[in-house]
Amino acid sequence: MKELILVAIFLVSTIVGYLIIKNVPSLLHTPLMSGMNALSGITVLGALTATFAAVLADGLGLQIVGQILGFLAIVLAMINVAGGFGVTHRMLRMFDKKKKKGGKL
Repeated sequence: MKELILVAIFLVSTIVGYLIIKNVPSLLHTPLMSGMNALSGITVLGALTATFAAVLADGLGLQIVGQILGFLAIVLAMINVAGGFGVTHRMLRMFDKKKKKGGKL
């Protein structure tokens, strides 16, 4: 029963997260990415906790499904963190002083 609840939480959080990101206007998406990096780190911790709970589960059938879904959640959350830092770095580079033709600032 506990495994079923964990799977349901994973599915609901996936759907809610998708709907939230889908409804953010593209103009606001890049500035919000820098703030979302911290939240993505918390998502990684949640995925690790849920995967650990799935590893300790008693039922073998749902245990394997929980481990696979937990691993997938960890991988996707880490991709989100790395992508968020990449977008933030790219955004901050736009504000660097541009070099003139002679190579001087």
